[in-house]
Amino acid sequence: MHTTASDGGLSPLQLIDIARKEGFDVISITDHDTLDSLESGIKIGEALGVKVIPGVELSTIHNEETVHILGYFKNEEYKNKDFNKFLQDIKDFRVERSKKIITNLKKFFNIDIDYQKVMHDAKGIIARPHIAKAIIERGYNYSWEYIFSNIISSDSPAYVPNKKISTKEGIHILKNLDAVVVLAHPVLIKKTSIEDILELPFDGIEAIYPLNSPDEERKFIKLGKKTGKLITAGSDFHGINDKDNNHGTLGDVYLEGEYLNNFLTKAHLNK
Repeated sequence: MHTTASDGGLSPLQLIDIARKEGFDVISITDHDTLDSLESGIKIGEALGVKVIPGVELSTIHNEETVHILGYFKNEEYKNKDFNKFLQDIKDFRVERSKKIITNLKKFFNIDIDYQKVMHDAKGIIARPHIAKAIIERGYNYSWEYIFSNIISSDSPAYVPNKKISTKEGIHILKNLDAVVVLAHPVLIKKTSIEDILELPFDGIEAIYPLNSPDEERKFIKLGKKTGKLITAGSDFHGINDKDNNHGTLGDVYLEGEYLNNFLTKAHLNK
């Protein structure tokens, strides 16, 4: 689940309040490459009776393709100074990247949006959804889908690559913090077989995911069991106004029974 600390639409309070109303008693906040919502999220969860597992979703590269990996922290290892410095460097790069994209929008598409306003509306971290939103709000007659497919896609002249590390390095960083490391939404990986990716030292696979077909879910669960991985679930919830519709809604999927117990045991939460 994501908050306004990265590209989510809800604050930690709003997110956890919805989770509580939906009947969830354990959730995890896993913002992209940042931990900024964790401290407040954990405290709010304690006040509202929802256990918040501290987490992160790292953007990595494998076989020239983006692969997201989830790290679920067992205690307070996420406070490690070196890890936080690493994430701050990524954040600083994102700032420069967003400036370059906005400059390129003017250069290649004659689209003029104000960087400071985008930064303010994004609350400090600009991702492509914030830029797409700014283009629409500025009055340009483009749909959300068209912007992502033609104006800020990786094939666009306006695009600037994000700073990413290898998937192997990302796993190593999280393992050094004793995190439970999970391959996120395998259904979105196209260039490499999931069997090959799972040869990397993942602890689990996010086999239960809203965009899976029933056959894909069965395939990923079977593969996870065959390779001895934890089976996890994730809605990838970004907010109630998730316009690009490429993520799930909170409550779409959940973990229970044996899969839940195995995960909580691995995360040292089944006490």
